[in-house]
Amino acid sequence: MKKTGSQILLECLQQEGVDTVFGYPGGTVINIYHDIADYPIHHILTRHEQAAVHAADGYARTTGKVGVAIATSGPGATNTVTGIATAYMDSVPMVIITGQVPTPLIGNDAFQEVDIIGITRSITKHNYLVQDIKDLSRIVKQAFYIARTGRPGPVLIDLPKDIQVASAKFEYPEKVELRGYKPTYSGNARQLEKAARMILASRKPVLYVGGGATGADASEDLLAFAEMTQAPVTTTLMGMASFPQRHPQALGMLGMHGTYYANMAVTNSDLLIAVGARFDDRVTGKIASFAPHAKIIHIDIDPTSIKKNVRVDLPIVGDLKDVLQKLSVTLGERPEELAAMVDGSAGWRTEIADWKSRHPMGYQASDTIIKPQYVIEQLRELTADDAIITTEVGQHQMWTAQFFSFSQPRTFLTSGGLGTMGYGLPAAVGAQAAFPERQVIDISGDGSFQMNSQELATLVQYKLPVKIAILNNNYLGMVRQWQEMFFDRRYSETTMELPIDFVKLAEAYGATGLRATRPEEVGEVIRKALATPGPVLMEFKVDREENVMPMVPAGAAINEMVLAS
Repeated sequence: MKKTGSQILLECLQQEGVDTVFGYPGGTVINIYHDIADYPIHHILTRHEQAAVHAADGYARTTGKVGVAIATSGPGATNTVTGIATAYMDSVPMVIITGQVPTPLIGNDAFQEVDIIGITRSITKHNYLVQDIKDLSRIVKQAFYIARTGRPGPVLIDLPKDIQVASAKFEYPEKVELRGYKPTYSGNARQLEKAARMILASRKPVLYVGGGATGADASEDLLAFAEMTQAPVTTTLMGMASFPQRHPQALGMLGMHGTYYANMAVTNSDLLIAVGARFDDRVTGKIASFAPHAKIIHIDIDPTSIKKNVRVDLPIVGDLKDVLQKLSVTLGERPEELAAMVDGSAGWRTEIADWKSRHPMGYQASDTIIKPQYVIEQLRELTADDAIITTEVGQHQMWTAQFFSFSQPRTFLTSGGLGTMGYGLPAAVGAQAAFPERQVIDISGDGSFQMNSQELATLVQYKLPVKIAILNNNYLGMVRQWQEMFFDRRYSETTMELPIDFVKLAEAYGATGLRATRPEEVGEVIRKALATPGPVLMEFKVDREENVMPMVPAGAAINEMVLAS
């Protein structure tokens, strides 16, 4: 039996186990929207195409499945670009389906025609322009395979309108064979043996963990390996929830706004074991001074990420679960050497404990002004242990990383590589759609929130009980902080004095709005929000000029921290 192109696409999505998609209709995808009602696929209508992609991103990060977003051609397609780039930088598996003008009109400057293939070539793992309906099933199968395998990432399918209305026999391929794309999953035995010897010889080891640990679902294996070696663990922003932050070996985040003890540990280590991290500049600071005394083992599924930014003494390409499990087995087979290594590094752990006691993470509390860090601590104390936290980008993002103390993987969703303001609210839409019964909280700044505040309507329409916490300082806080510290307090275009009433804004959309202006009101507002059905916006009027500390100035080494402003 023949099916139309739009029906074939939806059949393919069903075959891939897709249960939820996010999108915004338009002329070149109207056939898809006509047919989607006939399929058991839940569609969530966002209020902007960028938000649709961020929502699919949030869905993917929380579930580990491939997120799916749909947009029309022209401005619909170009509105997806920021969301696609966000997912690409953070290695999130997604398939984005864009409509395109009919194939005879491509290249003729037709109404709402853009070359989205060319536009997104550098921010997708791969992209496709479907030119023959007979290729559609194969392309969709390949797109999902590419998105989820190796280093995950977004794949775009551009689907012309005439292909959607054409008919063909539906046959879904059973497997994918792509010449030239063969991800390596099993760690090389010789490299693993070398790594074991380097670990056993070390006396100041540090595990440096990135977002790849979460992407590979390797958190349990990471915990077992860390406890076996007793190596302290520092994480990137993206790797934050992959290791329990209240574990005695946890050092918190490293880098520009990392903890004093994490940065000092990396600087003084003799062995740095990088697990699913890419040595981002926000982590390394001045590269010439990064881990100057350490040999470096770099474990990653993506061979192009290894040696890209820093020297590496031992590369291991493979799936993190496979590599960590095999390393644990190899070390477990040498109990005497392992015990000697653990005993030999006891002084190292004492040194780190001393750094922790002398320079703990903290802030100057106040009885009269709400400190943003206090709001984060209260949220952590009052929410469930498996609550999913999303953030926008800015000071509030860093305070969340510093003070929330995540304990479970896939509970911290934030834009790391691209630093996308406006990410958190639509990402929370996707997370709540994936897990309707769990607590989902978007921690936001007043600047970032206004980037995609229209998604309040999406929350209300679909009865998604996301709670939003706005840390409102009436500034673009992170840029203001730089202007204070490095530009003589010249606050050029970072002051947002227009008195927006966020409570009334929430109520205008049909959500609940709450506000706290004094420290003693913070806990009460959070409790009331969590007990209120449906979406709730909490506005916290926080200290206007509170800074994120510690801070490594641009161009400095990570041990050259400014500890207080």
